Amino acid sequence: MKKLALIGCGGIGSYHLEHFLDYQDVELAGFCDIIPERAEAFAKKAGRGRAFACYKEMYDAVKPDMVFLGIPPDCHGEIEFETIERGIHMFVEKPLALDLALAAEIRKRAEAKGIITASGFQCRYSNIVPATQAFVRDNQIVYVGCERMGGIPGTPWWGIKARSGGQIVEQTIHQYDMIRYICGEIVEVFTFGARGFIKDAPNYDTEDVSTTALRFASGALGCISTGCYALSGAAYDSKITFSARDARLDHYIIDKVRVYGEEKQKEEKGGLVVKGDGTMRSGTGLIEEVKDDQSAGIVCDRTFVDAVLTGDRSKIRSPYADALKTLALTLACNQSMAKDKPVTVPVV
Repeated sequence: MKKLALIGCGGIGSYHLEHFLDYQDVELAGFCDIIPERAEAFAKKAGRGRAFACYKEMYDAVKPDMVFLGIPPDCHGEIEFETIERGIHMFVEKPLALDLALAAEIRKRAEAKGIITASGFQCRYSNIVPATQAFVRDNQIVYVGCERMGGIPGTPWWGIKARSGGQIVEQTIHQYDMIRYICGEIVEVFTFGARGFIKDAPNYDTEDVSTTALRFASGALGCISTGCYALSGAAYDSKITFSARDARLDHYIIDKVRVYGEEKQKEEKGGLVVKGDGTMRSGTGLIEEVKDDQSAGIVCDRTFVDAVLTGDRSKIRSPYADALKTLALTLACNQSMAKDKPVTVPVV
């Protein structure tokens, strides 16, 4: 039976552990965290496996076949290189790193060693994604609009941009990734950031809100706005809108999709068809709604484990190499903010 280990026993680690508890075909061999009590709590909850404070000691002791890395964004590098050198297949939570050259080197070494990889873009595995893919396949997308407004996570390192990468890189990367996955590559970005609205957060130096203009390889344009200023869900209706000339799809990540088509206009007396003055109502013609079944994370984790068990990685929807492209996109947004000018997204 192949062995599974986990490094990082915090919030995202708990998310994965809940999935692992149902696994009967792999051995939960080890749990590692720099805070020993957290790793011990995981081992106790799992009812199996050993707790460690040093990942190298864990690797030496349990010799895992696969590992899930749920570590802060600024802690990547040495762990991945050691994991690859030992031939351990790895699932790396997003963002992959805060340094693009470092992540590219990790990808290079993993590919050279034949390591099976996956990243934590579980939203790609949602049952609502096929409906969005079908809409984009059947309709030429002209514009993509996206908003993601939330609050400040409680994780101590999150508000420090040098550690988290900021809102775009650490959280809204899910929206950037979904848009890439559905509509293809984004080649240029121009991002504005603003601060000063949040005044009561300690250890906080990232943007309160940002807006990014996008240019797709297809020629379409888009805009992504995100912020961590919100105190409640009433602050904004967060979603992604894929807009065609006569229809649109609203994609609410891990929630639902709604497809809208144009209502047939009534014919007035004399044969005149009223088409409006160029400003059209947005709420017309809901023709389809698909609800998320809340299984995306379960499927995401299981797909990676099955790939390691079978050697068939073809069903992994976000391998490390593809996640690297999303990282490049979000880091380009940070670069644009810093330079206050458009930035070409690097090809990686």
